[in-house]
Amino acid sequence: MKSQSTKLLVIGGGPGGYVAAIRAGQLGIPTVLVEGAMLGGTCLNIGCIPSKALIHAADEFEKARHYADGSPLGIRVKAPEIDIHQTVRWKDGIVGKLTGGVGMLLKKHGVQVIKGWATIVDGKTVDVQASEGEPVRVQCEHLLLATGSVPVELPFMPFGKTVISSTEALAPGELPRRLVVVGAGYIGLELGIAYRKLGAEVAVVEATARVLPSYDDELTRPVLATLKRLGVVLHLGCSVQGLADDGAGVRVRSASADEFALPADRVLVAVGRRPRTEGFGLESLHLDMAGRSVKIDDQCRTSMRDVWAIGDVAGEPMLAHRAMAQGEMVAEVIAGHKRRFTGASIPAVCFTDPEVVVVGQSPQEAQQAGLDCISAAFPFSANGRAMSIESTDGFVRVVARSDNHLIVGWQAVGRGVSELSAAFSQSIEMGARLEDVGGTIHAHPTLGEAVQEAALRGLGHALHI
Repeated sequence: MKSQSTKLLVIGGGPGGYVAAIRAGQLGIPTVLVEGAMLGGTCLNIGCIPSKALIHAADEFEKARHYADGSPLGIRVKAPEIDIHQTVRWKDGIVGKLTGGVGMLLKKHGVQVIKGWATIVDGKTVDVQASEGEPVRVQCEHLLLATGSVPVELPFMPFGKTVISSTEALAPGELPRRLVVVGAGYIGLELGIAYRKLGAEVAVVEATARVLPSYDDELTRPVLATLKRLGVVLHLGCSVQGLADDGAGVRVRSASADEFALPADRVLVAVGRRPRTEGFGLESLHLDMAGRSVKIDDQCRTSMRDVWAIGDVAGEPMLAHRAMAQGEMVAEVIAGHKRRFTGASIPAVCFTDPEVVVVGQSPQEAQQAGLDCISAAFPFSANGRAMSIESTDGFVRVVARSDNHLIVGWQAVGRGVSELSAAFSQSIEMGARLEDVGGTIHAHPTLGEAVQEAALRGLGHALHI
């Protein structure tokens, strides 16, 4: 076995790991990154990026079908068709460009990438079974765990054959005629809506009484309306019991304990993700854990000195941009900078139809925290830009303290609201007050005017409602 040494060893080349490695390289820290599969991790290869590409393709196909039925815009087209194989090739092309770009950036900043699977020996030693060549033992001063997460598997309905995870759903060889989605969280609904727009019959089974159960009713109402418009069949307050005896569907139990069968060519299980903590010797470190995730402090330090953990392996929220921010911070702390990680303004986006964005505290969360807050919303039905793009469902809502008008949260639902998330996060990060946002001139006509109008409404003088 070959051996080498480095100052920083990163296990995992996903968004957190590769950003940490790039930043460390920029700071002159000798760095080795180990990745067993593809650079970019789940997000670039089988998560964030390919799912948004598939959602975009589904949106465009639905738009073409809408025009085939006639449109008030005066657009007429013949009945469109979808070539799912070409769609997947296009999606894979985007993924390839991005992962290739990550590799180039790592090389540019002097990071050594070892393609292979790591096994932790101790907090300073990792053995790597390289994909090519002989095994390598790497000695390091700092060990960074960025191993990500994996889909949760139902023990009575394991992945395989007709039962798929989001990974398989993003690379369909063919479109199923009937798809059952287990779980009405953001992953299940994003993909369920996309498959319905592509032409599949879709049914969603959710154990709770509502879709997107972690969001409040006001935010989810427009999404529920879209599901009904598209013809997605919802079975709320129901639980999946397993595959049907013939394997061509699932058995479902309702809240009243009645059982019924749902026919399905494919069953997408989307009941969440769990930290990837197995298969690479993590148990040898005897780290303190927080449930299934590695316990960290506000610098992403674990209970062992010079062992760090970022991203999904360190628990919720499992978001790529959180992992990136943590990775950048860890590299800077190792370089001697004074940094702390606080997640007060981490945006979370559901790319459903319409999109949903939450940043900071909701009205309910502010109240539970003991804050006396103002909550004010501005509807897109009163926004000129929303009217001109035929998308007036939804609103922007701001939450601010009553005493000093400090903004503590934003929520929005509507077409394209994911692009407003930067403004939301920045206002909280910079300590903005309602007066700051309300007094900022926003371009007209844009969806962003709803942000200004929400702040003005919180001050009691919205202009267009």
